[in-house]
Amino acid sequence: MKKIAYLTVIGILPALLALSQPALKHSPAGFDTYRAGIAHGKLDTVTYDSKTVGSKRRAVVYLPPGYTAKKTYPVLYLLHGIGGDEFEWLNQGKPQVILDNLYADKKLEPMIVVLPNGRAMKDDRATGNIMAPDKVAAFATFEHDLLDDLIPFIQKKYPDYTDREHRALAGLSMGGGQSLNFGLGNLDKFAWVGGFSSAPNTKKPEELVPDPDAAKSKLKLLWISCGDHDGLMSFSKRTHDYLEQKNVPHIFSVEPGIHDFKVWKNDLYLFSQFLFKPVDIDRYNAMIKGGPASTNIRGSKYPFIQPDHRVIFRFKAPDAQKVQVDLGKKYDMVKDTAGYWTATTDSIGEGFHYYSLIIDGVATTDPASQTFYGMGRMASGIEIPFDGGGYYAVKNVPHGDIRIKTYFSTVTKSWRRLFIYTPPGYDASQVKYPALYILHGGGEDETGWATQGKTDMIMDNLIAARQAKPMLVVMPDANFGGGFGEAGLKTFASEIKQCIIPFIEKNYRVDRTAQGRALAGLSMGGLNTLYTGIYNTDTFSYLGVFSSGWILPVQNTIAGTQYDFMKKNAAKINSNLKAFWIAMGGKEDIAYKNCQVMLGKLDEMKIKHTYYEYPGGHTWPVWRNDLYKFAPILFK
Repeated sequence: MKKIAYLTVIGILPALLALSQPALKHSPAGFDTYRAGIAHGKLDTVTYDSKTVGSKRRAVVYLPPGYTAKKTYPVLYLLHGIGGDEFEWLNQGKPQVILDNLYADKKLEPMIVVLPNGRAMKDDRATGNIMAPDKVAAFATFEHDLLDDLIPFIQKKYPDYTDREHRALAGLSMGGGQSLNFGLGNLDKFAWVGGFSSAPNTKKPEELVPDPDAAKSKLKLLWISCGDHDGLMSFSKRTHDYLEQKNVPHIFSVEPGIHDFKVWKNDLYLFSQFLFKPVDIDRYNAMIKGGPASTNIRGSKYPFIQPDHRVIFRFKAPDAQKVQVDLGKKYDMVKDTAGYWTATTDSIGEGFHYYSLIIDGVATTDPASQTFYGMGRMASGIEIPFDGGGYYAVKNVPHGDIRIKTYFSTVTKSWRRLFIYTPPGYDASQVKYPALYILHGGGEDETGWATQGKTDMIMDNLIAARQAKPMLVVMPDANFGGGFGEAGLKTFASEIKQCIIPFIEKNYRVDRTAQGRALAGLSMGGLNTLYTGIYNTDTFSYLGVFSSGWILPVQNTIAGTQYDFMKKNAAKINSNLKAFWIAMGGKEDIAYKNCQVMLGKLDEMKIKHTYYEYPGGHTWPVWRNDLYKFAPILFK
C-alpha cells in the first residue's frame, strides 16, 4: 500500500518527492561532528508548572537556526531512556549538532525540538534505584504531564502550530515505548510517531493499534527502529509484524548496533528528515528491505535478496573454471582475485524456488542455503518475500505438530516414512478428527508438503481463524517407480488403501468414514489423486487436484479407461463426492493444457467439480495457495 503523507501537498513532482526523505539507510561519516562555518540553533532551558505532578518541571528546547517569533513552527517532542533525564540527549546524543548539520545541508524542515523529563514525579532525577516501582510508574504518568501541562506551555511560549499534523513524538528505549504508547494512543494529538529501540514498557501491538483503519488515516509517519544486536529487538519486531499484518503503513529500520547512542543518533538523523513534509513510505521501505534470504543457513549473508527481488549470489571456489547459478535460467558468475564468484539474477518471482550452483558443469547445492528434496535430488531453495504470504507466516496462534512416522508396507515389503500434521490440542482431546491425505509432486517426497509447502503454518492459521476444521494432514511418500505408467498409479492406490490409511486409523483418533477423508495432490500427486480418488469415492468424499491432468498422449489409455468409468458411474461419483476441486497455476502452468482437456471431459460427462486458478505456474507458491483455499472446503 502506498501512502503519500502530509495532506496539504498535492501533485508533488517525483523528483522533488525523492528529495524529501533520506536516500540512505545509515548516517554518513561526520553527521554528528560540530561544524564551525554553518548557522547554529539555540538551546533554552525552560520551567513549567505541572499540575499533573504538583511541582515545577524542566525541559530543554532546541530552536532551529534563524528562529524568529514571527514564524510558526512544528514541534518534535524527543524523549530519553529510563536512566536519563532532559539532558540525556544533549550529553550523549548531540541532537543540536546533528540537526544543525542537517539544516546546513538543506535536509530538514525548520522545527522546534522539546526534550522533556519523561519521569513525571516530584523528584524526577535519575538517581538511586532507577528501576524502583514509583520511578517506573512515573514514565506512564508522563502521558498526562505531556498532554495537559507541557504541550500547552510550549504553545504559549513559542510560535508553534497547535494542530496534530504539526506535532511529532519520538524517543529512545523507555522513551521509545512512551512515544509509541502515547503517540498511537492519542492520534488526535500526534501525526508523526517514532520508537527507537523501544523498551518493554511498549504496549502489546493490539493495544497500541486497536483500530488499524484509524491509524492508516491519521498517521503521517510511524517509524520503528532497533539495532540488529539489541536485546530488546523483540518488542520492535512484534509491533512491526502486527502492523504488516494489518497493512498499516510504517517504516521498520533495522540498523547495525546494540542498545546505545550510536543507533539512536542514527535514528534521529533519519527520522527527523521525514518530518513535516511529504513522505513516500513505500519508496523508502523498498530501499531498505533488502537482506539475506530466510532460507539461508544461520549467519550466511548470501544469497542476498534486493528490494526489487533480484538476488545476489556469492560463492568461494578459487580453483573452479566456471560457475553458474541455475535459478529459472542460468546466470554466469564472475570470479574476483580472492576466489569469490558473484552473480546477480533478474527479479525473481515471490515465494519458494529451487536452485543449484553449477561448478565446472556439475550441479550441486549451495553451502550457504538450506537444502530440500526436489528435482529428484537434494537442491538448494530460496524463499522470496511475498506481501500476500501472511497465511503461512508464523503467528501467535495455537500450533499443531508435525510428526514423523515409519510404517511397514505390506505392498512394497519395506519400511516407509510419512509426515503427519496434528492440529492444536490433539493430545488433550478425545475428538475423532477428519484426515486429509496430501501428495507431493514428481521429484519430491514426503518432506515436500511439510517443508516447502508450509502445511503446518497454513493449517494453524486457518484453524485459529476458524476458517478450516481441525484435521490431520497425512503426507506420505508417493514414489513407487514406473514413471507415468499405470503400474505406479496402481501401486500407490494399493499402498494408501492397504497400508497408509490402516496405519493412521490404528494409531490416531480419526474419523473412519469416507465423509472424514480427503485426498489431494500436486502435479504427479494430482495424477495419483485422480486415479485413486475417482475409483474409490466410497473411501474419499473430497478430492483436490492441483496443477495436474492426464498427460496426453502418454496417458491416453489410462485417461480413456477412467473417462469410460466416470461416464458409467457419473451419478455415484456426483453423489459420493462432497467436493471435486481442481486448481491450476494459470496458463503458465506446464499442466494447463492437459487440465483444460480434462475439464472439458468432465463437463461433457456432467461430473460436478470446481475449478480455481491462481497465477504462478507450476510452483510451490501456487500449491501453498491451493491448500489454503482447499482446506476450508473440507469436512463442512
